[in-house]
Amino acid sequence: MSDFLICGGGVSGMLVARGLSRQGASVHMIERGSCGHEASWAGGGIVSPLYPWRYSEPVTALANRAQDAYPELARALTDETGIDPELTECGLLMLDADDHVDALRWAQRHGRPMHAWLSTQIYAREPGLAPGSERALYMPAVANIRNPRLIRALAASLQAHPAVEVSEQSEILRFETQGARMTAVWLRQQGRERRIEADAFVLAAGAWTGQLLEWLGLTLPVVPVKGQMLLYKADKALLRGVVLSNGRYLIPRRDHHILVGSTLEHAAFDKSITEEAGDSLRSSAERMLPALSALPVRRQWAGLRPGAPDGVPFIGPVPGFSNVYVNAGHYRNGLVLAPASADLLVSLLTGTTAGLDPAPYDPARRGIAPVSRS
Repeated sequence: MSDFLICGGGVSGMLVARGLSRQGASVHMIERGSCGHEASWAGGGIVSPLYPWRYSEPVTALANRAQDAYPELARALTDETGIDPELTECGLLMLDADDHVDALRWAQRHGRPMHAWLSTQIYAREPGLAPGSERALYMPAVANIRNPRLIRALAASLQAHPAVEVSEQSEILRFETQGARMTAVWLRQQGRERRIEADAFVLAAGAWTGQLLEWLGLTLPVVPVKGQMLLYKADKALLRGVVLSNGRYLIPRRDHHILVGSTLEHAAFDKSITEEAGDSLRSSAERMLPALSALPVRRQWAGLRPGAPDGVPFIGPVPGFSNVYVNAGHYRNGLVLAPASADLLVSLLTGTTAGLDPAPYDPARRGIAPVSRS
């Protein structure tokens, strides 16, 4: 029997598993499909919220902590596994931020480098952008990470740890409880049912976390929000860094791929791609960077974000249960916030200090409630 059982093998679940195992705990992590192949894989990997000053203080606190943690995490994973997550400090250029005064005040208050640029500075950095941009905000310290490589590195790190067991392709069938405690999880693996016990349980299944909590008689105000993206490939670098305009972004990779994102669609758990979304994304991308109009789209895909009210995740103990915890609801910032939210939950689970106030994320204060039977 493990000390902890984690339901969900995305970046949040994997980082919690890594943190607990480094504290000396034994961990069993369960994933319905392959680890990291839902929202963690589908996103763009910008290590910053888009328009970060427009978020609440709880999101900012996690984002700032996570941004500072990512360089060491990327180095450690590269050393452990030989897989480089390709964290690149490429900068974030925002072309349409009308509330630039608020943005600059936010940056000064939080010690985040940000500059107000005029046209000459914009095109000196990104000469390929469409003409007409007269003002922008630039954050030079914002980094980008390759989601698939980060996931591979985390998976390899966990697989190499003797105190961690990972069960993929494992469908959770039901929970077993006794009073105010969860005692076991029942799975279907390779057509057979399996019962797994643990001392404590973590629900970190992204957009599906609410479905798991319903089995405990609770509702979680987290809904799936689909995001579709495109991928181009050029034969040379077309951008130096991430460019954001009207909520759409272009992300350059080291291999000259350019990612375009993303849509916001309330379509329940439908992950299908649509021609309409593809056309919209391509139109946005080519208006920003005209050179893309001569390139074919290499790929289009979709993922489901776990949308929580105000984008503030639920992190902490589940009300009514003494050994069940949740880490979910990061909305558009799952990868951005993951190192900090994992550290916070690990501190709550192990009785250590994370240096973050857990109250703003406390599930009991933020809307987890009994399922209504009316």
